[in-house]
Amino acid sequence: MSKIIKIAIDAMGGDNSPKKIIDGIIFNHKSNKDNFFNIFGDEIKISGLINNKINSSFYKIINTKDIVKSTDSPLEGAKRGKNTSMWLAIESVKNKESDIVLSAGNTGALLVISKLNLKMINNIDKPALSALWPNKKGMSVVLDLGANIECDAKNLLDFSIMGSSLYTSLYPNDKPNVALLNIGSEELKGNETIKETYKVLNNKSSPNFNFSGYIEGNQLMNGNVNVIVSDGFTGNVALKTAEGTANFITDELKKTMTNSIIGKISSLLNYANLKKFKKRLDPRLYNGAIFIGLDSPVVKSHGGTDYIGISNSIDVCNKIVNGNLINKIKSNI
Repeated sequence: MSKIIKIAIDAMGGDNSPKKIIDGIIFNHKSNKDNFFNIFGDEIKISGLINNKINSSFYKIINTKDIVKSTDSPLEGAKRGKNTSMWLAIESVKNKESDIVLSAGNTGALLVISKLNLKMINNIDKPALSALWPNKKGMSVVLDLGANIECDAKNLLDFSIMGSSLYTSLYPNDKPNVALLNIGSEELKGNETIKETYKVLNNKSSPNFNFSGYIEGNQLMNGNVNVIVSDGFTGNVALKTAEGTANFITDELKKTMTNSIIGKISSLLNYANLKKFKKRLDPRLYNGAIFIGLDSPVVKSHGGTDYIGISNSIDVCNKIVNGNLINKIKSNI
């Protein structure tokens, strides 16, 4: 019998919540009975959505009317108090009542409240925001995506270790290739922080990952690198650029296939291939960014996703806990 994973869910974060959160839980439960949900939020609203959809032995509702608003600054979100659904969800992990936290709420507030409640892993200075990106050969872990605007060489080295630990938690049969995101592939390119990190990684062999040097932005999707490391400013720009490019391609393709009779006929003839193409670029299937570096895992869902995206974030939570991510980082650091 599989281990039951206890997931703390902030049901009130993100657009159209709690409905999309509860719909995501219900959808995920149809294919995975290994999760127990501690659901934090408005009990009346949540009960009306989940009653008779899932056996009550698989969830518990912890009632609170207080929420962190999407418009709050990180400090304002933290000041809303210890009775918000976000704070209580994180606190349940701190108190060992849950194994992992999932929220689609305010990203800045989630990071601040997480840092207030959870300790850092020893010898790690900063947590990083990481996510999964599709590539030609499978998936890559990319970090940091915005938690830390400025990083030193020690931080980037930590991110390399944490990112490779995350990858092996999700894909235990693979040894990842790690690379630093840079403006060129030559050893002398980049700022002093990047070059210093390169020297440390290049001279230090690790049983947990292979160091592949630098990677440029136009190589992110080629699949030769599994863990891509950068500071939060560069990583966030890369993320938004990739998202925008994917949306542009799918929108333009849709226009081309629907604007004329020939396009419509072509789309019908290529329906199966177009469906595969759309699925490959569907951001909901890669939903679920992870704050790593804290002594308990925290997963951030995109606030604008739907129940499919929430369900995929729940799958990420399950894999992280089953993959023993925190202990992997502690042993590798």
